[in-house]
Amino acid sequence: MNKQASGASPPRWRGVHKALADPLRIRLLEALWEMPRSARELADHVDLPADRLYYHLNQLERAGLIEIAEYRPLARGKVERVYTPAVAEPPGDAANPEEMAEFLGAMLDATRADINAAYRSKHTGGRREIELHRGALRLTDEALAELRGHIEQLTARFGDRDAPGVWTRVVVAVVDLQDRPSPDAPA
Repeated sequence: MNKQASGASPPRWRGVHKALADPLRIRLLEALWEMPRSARELADHVDLPADRLYYHLNQLERAGLIEIAEYRPLARGKVERVYTPAVAEPPGDAANPEEMAEFLGAMLDATRADINAAYRSKHTGGRREIELHRGALRLTDEALAELRGHIEQLTARFGDRDAPGVWTRVVVAVVDLQDRPSPDAPA
């Protein structure tokens, strides 16, 4: 049963754009893409005290961008949270146009933040690759199915989170620009 239909909880992608409005939160999320970390480990990574990060981690968690992977035992019975990126799911087929527009807007905001961070890095001597493509293709139903299959194959092939390399954001949107004939419509 779809969570949205049951009214149990709002979609996880709501508020993503607000959570990513702060550059520090983007840095924290990027660090978590590398590996799960505690607030203490994140503090070392971004050169800030851990107590300054809890608010930001809470904002990322509330937006559904990160989640607690485990509770790590410390000395004297204390426990620390270890955070990891959450797997964001797009709204399902039952989503209304406003929900889909909000999700897509959040995706575009996050992508814009990624591109801005990459350009800032390049201007300060860092090396980040940025390649953008935009185009329109004429696709039959068969060609569209084939394209989707290739995208799934690439995702499976390069989607190993434990593989060595540089974290790279890949955003692919396949959107019909015209209505397609209904499969049950007469030819």
